[in-house]
Amino acid sequence: MKHVPDTPTAKAPAERFTGDVYLNLIETPSEPARLAVGLVRFTPGARTNWHSHALGQTLCITDGVGLVGTRDGNVVRVSAGETVKCPAGEEHWHGATDTTLMAHLAMVVGDGNGDGTSWLEPVTDEQYAAALATIGH
Repeated sequence: MKHVPDTPTAKAPAERFTGDVYLNLIETPSEPARLAVGLVRFTPGARTNWHSHALGQTLCITDGVGLVGTRDGNVVRVSAGETVKCPAGEEHWHGATDTTLMAHLAMVVGDGNGDGTSWLEPVTDEQYAAALATIGH
């Protein structure tokens, strides 16, 4: 067994997120392991850029209420205790609603060349507003 003390909280990079987002790395893989896990906290209105993962991503919501959206316009409202699985290669985004915080554990299996994430352009304010409208917010 190895006890791992708390990891420092870092502000997530502005080139990959809109709004204030904070990250605690829980697991950074070292060979042969390839699982990466982070606790990500989104303030109201904050969200990721569009992105995809070579081997998919699992999001376990730990607190608050948020959204996960895909390029085809599918949007789901998520809350604490729920899990969303994004398949390999699917372009998606996730974040808080406009009035609530949201936190999740983001889990990805690396592809041997890092975590396999391809970061894309920001989710526009119009796309975000449309997603909120989809869930009746």
